[in-house]
Amino acid sequence: MSPDNAARRPAALRRYDAAVPHPAPSTDALFLALRRMRAPLVAVVAVFTVAVVGLALIPGVDDRGEPYWMSAFDAFYFMAYTATTIGFGEVPHAFTRSQRLWVTICIFASVVVWAYAIGALLALIQDQAFRGALARQSFVRRVRRLRRPFLILVGYGQMGRAAAEALDALGRSCVVVASSQESIDALVGAQLSSDIPGLAGDARDPGVLGLAGLGSKYCAGVLALTDDDAANLSIVMAVTLLRPDVPVIAHANRPDTDKAMREFGADSVVNPFERYGNYLVTRLRRPSTYRLVTWLTAPPGDPVGPAVAPRPDGHWIVAADDHFGEEIVGDLEDAGLTCSRVWPVDGAPDVMGAVGFVSAGLDDAQNLAMAGHVRLTNPDAFLVVRQKSRRNDALLRAFGADSVFVAAHLTVQESLARVITPDFWDFVQYAWGLPDDEGGALLERLVAVVGHGSPDSQRFVIGDRDAPAVERWLRRHTLVLGDLFRHPDDRDVPIQALPVLVIRDGVPSFAPDLGEQVRSGDVIVAVGRPRAFVTLADALYYDHTLEYVATGQVVPATWLWRILTRPARSSSQA
Repeated sequence: MSPDNAARRPAALRRYDAAVPHPAPSTDALFLALRRMRAPLVAVVAVFTVAVVGLALIPGVDDRGEPYWMSAFDAFYFMAYTATTIGFGEVPHAFTRSQRLWVTICIFASVVVWAYAIGALLALIQDQAFRGALARQSFVRRVRRLRRPFLILVGYGQMGRAAAEALDALGRSCVVVASSQESIDALVGAQLSSDIPGLAGDARDPGVLGLAGLGSKYCAGVLALTDDDAANLSIVMAVTLLRPDVPVIAHANRPDTDKAMREFGADSVVNPFERYGNYLVTRLRRPSTYRLVTWLTAPPGDPVGPAVAPRPDGHWIVAADDHFGEEIVGDLEDAGLTCSRVWPVDGAPDVMGAVGFVSAGLDDAQNLAMAGHVRLTNPDAFLVVRQKSRRNDALLRAFGADSVFVAAHLTVQESLARVITPDFWDFVQYAWGLPDDEGGALLERLVAVVGHGSPDSQRFVIGDRDAPAVERWLRRHTLVLGDLFRHPDDRDVPIQALPVLVIRDGVPSFAPDLGEQVRSGDVIVAVGRPRAFVTLADALYYDHTLEYVATGQVVPATWLWRILTRPARSSSQA
């Protein structure tokens, strides 16, 4: 978490330093195997020992007819290859009848104990505790091998799956903790470009979060996206107390849980039932600003929404059978609209004269049925449909509701916008408060440079770590913000990225002018295409690239060639 974010984090409870619980030893599976295989291994060793001792004590006859006794090594060698193959013959001399009788007995005895041992091993492999220990051991090794910032994603239901897919599309690393092995199996079978480590465990246990890498210096944040408010609250408590420097974003369904999480110091809490009302009111009153905000928080590549006109005021009907109805009614009334609430169990309501209808029951089929009735009886009404299951995506797209509320999608979009790029959410909040004409103008400016697909975001600090070339340049020259966003192959062509926020001395400047001068220590947040950020890195790290985009002067890339060509360049400049 950035220092700026740390300063803005809600005041947390008084705490004392405590270490994150250490993961269980990586030898759990080995100890379990040795404990379960102890008796079979003892039987194998005992039979093998008796066979070797007996063979060494039974006298044989050498080639001259003289009696001899096999050495312990010869007896061990013979029994070793006899136990694993069909044998290589009687060595070092042909056996007597007594030796052959003893060997025959030992062969049958070894077959029995080896069958016993192999059967015990197969039973061990099928044992759920052993397989779980192996999976945990493999998980811990994979987490320890992560050498770049990663997020801990708790929960792999509808929200967790959408978050994992979005992070994978962005090329961001994450670790998944789910409550059931079935969820982890679904993660393994998911069509993702990267292999995401997954662990089945109860994340309310701080030790499980420790296994997931909470104590790692590469842990960049925790997303508590389970459907259980109590579990999410426990995660917030664990992260806040054990790693206060790590941001935690949590999902909450109830206002009381939302309040408890914020009091405990959560960096952000996403209550989709409370947040959706803000989206709906913005959609009705400031549609251009709504398009801007939803485009900024959408998955990368999603097209900007179509332009729509503001909706007229009037009466709204809300059909809901849980607390979401109270939330949406309150938001609409706060916006100056009149509302009435009905219950889905009473059937399709009379919507004649209403300007809008919210179909927000707990059953997707019932919601779609009520929306269909409203479309038939009042085609001009604004239709909002609540969707709970992803399997109904195709039906809702075909139906074409004016707005679809999917709690999981809204939670994931806001959570990722808050945690992936620090300070980016500040710009989203700024955009949210813009008047409709200013929001539309900013959207057009961004789309003209970035394109119609939803952009990625990146944050960098002007300093020796993120922008060493810029830091060196500023010691001798000045630089304007727009120069950083020129293409290093042709400075007259801008890259597909724009700065949207500059933080200087803790003071934010939103949608800054490209002619503004850059200073050391500036925090710059930009949006754009992923390839544009790769191109931008050249100007941040390489002196010759920065000099070209800043002055138009082409200079050699290496210091030796710059020294050799300095006279020629000096004369050309003269």
